Amino acid sequence: MINAKKLEEIAQQISESLPPGVKQFAGDMEVKTKQVLQSKLAQLDMVTREEFDVQTRVLMRTREKLADLEQKIAELEAIAKKEQD
Repeated sequence: MINAKKLEEIAQQISESLPPGVKQFAGDMEVKTKQVLQSKLAQLDMVTREEFDVQTRVLMRTREKLADLEQKIAELEAIAKKEQD
C-alpha cells in the first residue's frame, strides 16, 4: 500500500528543489485556476446540498401523498362498481 506520509515527503522535496520562479509560477497558476473555476461554477445554475435535500424530502412526501390518493381512488372505484352491480 502507498504510504501517504512518504508521498508528502517526496512532494515536499520536489517543491523545495524547484527554482523560486517556478514556485511563484505554480502558485500563480493555482490562484488563477481557482479564480476561473469559481467564476465558471458561479455561472452554473446549481443549488446547495441543503436545498437539494429539502427538495428530495418534499418529493418523497409528494410521492407518499400520491400513493395514498391512488389507493383511495381505487377504493372509491371499487365501491362505485359494487353499487352499479
